[in-house]
Amino acid sequence: MNAEIITIGDELMRGEIVDSNKARIAERLLLLDLDCRHQVSVLDDPADMRDAFLQAAERSDFVLVSGGLGPTRDDLTTAILAETFDRKLALDEASLAAIEAFFSKVGREMVETNRKQAYFPTGAEVLVNPIGTAPGFSIRVGRATFFAMPGVPRELDRMMDEQVLPRVEAQLISADGGASRRVVRAALLATFGMGESTLEAELLDLLRDGEVELGFRTSFPDNFLRPVARARTAAEADLRIAEATRSIRERLGAVVYGEGVDTMESVVGRLLTERGLTVATAESCTGGLIAERFTDVPGSSEYFLGGVVSYSNEAKAAMLGVPESLIAREGAVSEPVVRAMAEGARSRFGSDFVIATSGISGPDGGSAEKPVGLVWIALATRDGIHADSFVFQVDRSRHRRLTAQVGLDWIRRSMLGAELVGPSLLRRAGGGSAPGSTGAGKS
Repeated sequence: MNAEIITIGDELMRGEIVDSNKARIAERLLLLDLDCRHQVSVLDDPADMRDAFLQAAERSDFVLVSGGLGPTRDDLTTAILAETFDRKLALDEASLAAIEAFFSKVGREMVETNRKQAYFPTGAEVLVNPIGTAPGFSIRVGRATFFAMPGVPRELDRMMDEQVLPRVEAQLISADGGASRRVVRAALLATFGMGESTLEAELLDLLRDGEVELGFRTSFPDNFLRPVARARTAAEADLRIAEATRSIRERLGAVVYGEGVDTMESVVGRLLTERGLTVATAESCTGGLIAERFTDVPGSSEYFLGGVVSYSNEAKAAMLGVPESLIAREGAVSEPVVRAMAEGARSRFGSDFVIATSGISGPDGGSAEKPVGLVWIALATRDGIHADSFVFQVDRSRHRRLTAQVGLDWIRRSMLGAELVGPSLLRRAGGGSAPGSTGAGKS
């Protein structure tokens, strides 16, 4: 049996928002070992929607539709599905009462247009939406079961998990008594510093038995590994994915920094909390980006003491105590200056760690001696200061993001007792998404 995803909305087709709902739905279907054979997006146009529904009914067993269940004139999914498959629309009193109760709870008056959200094609099964005003529904058309869901991601996620997936699983089991079904387990490992092709070369011999598939995905500046295991029983699938994850971690070491929803900043924050350590920042080219990432994590006040954005030379001298003569002699983007920035911040904040950055993010400002892309990073600890330089030949935005990621990674590696290295130094062979670097490392 196979599945198809249809997302609806002018805003998707115009590129006004990123269509993340396809990924959210497909990821959940994978857990049922259900192939997603088609993914379609259409405008809020009756003719286009009708064509998509008719094609899906012919070729797919499950059709998961996202969007178009709202109260406005361009929310057409319910009406067009009903019209396409010769169904009338009927009011569901329980849904209307739930929508009225929702508005009452938030202290708002329900307008008349919201009533349309309580109408469904005849024969539909209503899917409850406890966190929004748009209930979903399912209808059976020949071989296909359509599931219409809201486009709001958090509402979609909950409806998929609580309403849709149990129904899909029940149909899969009833089709053959579950004889042909397999249990699927998957993991997501976040890595930093090693290119995609190098990762594949490093792991090629680990997953050759066919029991586990390994996928690769790049989201700058990281690469993600997704092992997927299938088995007849949950226990067997769990064992396979656990063994695969363990083997990957053993092979890659500190290159793997997190799993699942982990971000670099959340991992670093967790390690700091566990060890009772603190951190501060002294940023020039990153302009407070590292501090922002620290404070994005709930509870970061336990370990993040503060930061200084010393973008100008005057600020470096006044706020961090960097000697003006040192800046004049060495230049702001230099090892002595970034070391002085780290030392100045540590003396002011008294933190266990300070990460300092100074670089040329471009697109202008470089020279033959100090090209665009050059950055100096320093990590100050109670044991001393480690500094290194890199030339990241990427655009300004990615230069700042990559510099921030290296800084966060150094703090993580320091706590783990791992070598403090940069992206290019981790790549032993092949290319990848992480850009190269030049310049001598010093400590």
